[in-house]
Amino acid sequence: MTKNNKQTKPVRKRVYLGKGPNGKPMYKSVTGKTAEEAAEKALQIKIARRKGINVAADRDTFKQWANRWLALKKGDVSAGRYDVYSYAVKKMEQLWYMGITKVSTGDIQDIINDLAERNPRTGKPTAKKTLIDVKSAAKQIFQLAIEQRTIEYNPAIAVRIPRKAPQGERRALTEEEQQWIVNTPHRAQRGAMIMMYGGLRRGELIPLLWSDIDLQAKTINVNKSVEIINGKSVLKEGEAKTEASIRIVDIPQQLADFLAFERKKDAITSKTENTIVVRSARDTMLSESGWNRMWNAYWNVLNLKYGDFAQYKETHPEIDFEKPVSVHNPHGVPPMIPPITAHWLRHTFATLLYLAGVDVLTARDQLGHADITTTLEIYTHLDKVYKRHSMDQLSQYISEKKDGK
Repeated sequence: MTKNNKQTKPVRKRVYLGKGPNGKPMYKSVTGKTAEEAAEKALQIKIARRKGINVAADRDTFKQWANRWLALKKGDVSAGRYDVYSYAVKKMEQLWYMGITKVSTGDIQDIINDLAERNPRTGKPTAKKTLIDVKSAAKQIFQLAIEQRTIEYNPAIAVRIPRKAPQGERRALTEEEQQWIVNTPHRAQRGAMIMMYGGLRRGELIPLLWSDIDLQAKTINVNKSVEIINGKSVLKEGEAKTEASIRIVDIPQQLADFLAFERKKDAITSKTENTIVVRSARDTMLSESGWNRMWNAYWNVLNLKYGDFAQYKETHPEIDFEKPVSVHNPHGVPPMIPPITAHWLRHTFATLLYLAGVDVLTARDQLGHADITTTLEIYTHLDKVYKRHSMDQLSQYISEKKDGK
């Protein structure tokens, strides 16, 4: 029997998709190894069309959809959040030229796993928050494609963030560190106190006016914010980070008393009402560089005042070291306190709300979170931290009881 070596040609079928914007008919071609396979593929396209799926758009790449999504986000979110989204899209470069319908959960998971193992830019594992941002961006891009009837399911939903991914350090100040802020006068102290006891973001603090603060009612009216664009603070009047960010924040008596004292100081020089509360040395709104100079100067004062320089001397016996007497020490001042940031101060406020027993809905309103999930994540994390602390105290109590103390 003669063996037939002739290669079977693939079977091609065309499916009518209707007329395009120019009035001309549109078709989609499918191929199969057999007539049955080609017919099955053609049938699936017809079924998808009956469901309202735009099968003509499935040739669009992931990058094209990502750009559409970014364009929509540009008018809805702050410049800082937009930069986060753009960065997340760049991290998914492997998907850019894949058709939107061709991207699988595994493709996205591979990117997440690779980033979790090593960030190409730093050579270190990528922080968990960045991984969450990448997944969130992917999820929203595919959701847009679903809403525009191009795909039926979201492959990013099933993607998992590795448990061992490192957490970016953002913690609350200890009670001792909080007292550093309270007890150290400085031009930046106003901002530090408002962020720590009022929970304002840096972008909400920079344009804050004395007229926004009602000391009698003990409230701060957060009704505007700035975005840092090319190093300059651009005011968004009547706008905050999100709609939820426009809010009235109730402040504790300690902050109200502090601000009353500070306001009296400004009143001496007629700087009240429409005066910016935390401003530059020239009484103007702080730019990014102006903020950094002010904040670094404040941190240097805190470091010099509260740093444990005796410990530095013990750990560096080879250096003839004496405690600096000035932040302008010509040989420099070693950093002996943590790098306190605006994020840490805002997180301190969230922690104080939690410890005071403030419910999660009130905390969301006070913090200006657009999504209560953000507040829940903070409270859940704090639950774990403080429950562990409570159990450690229980262990110590049982141990002392056993020893007869």
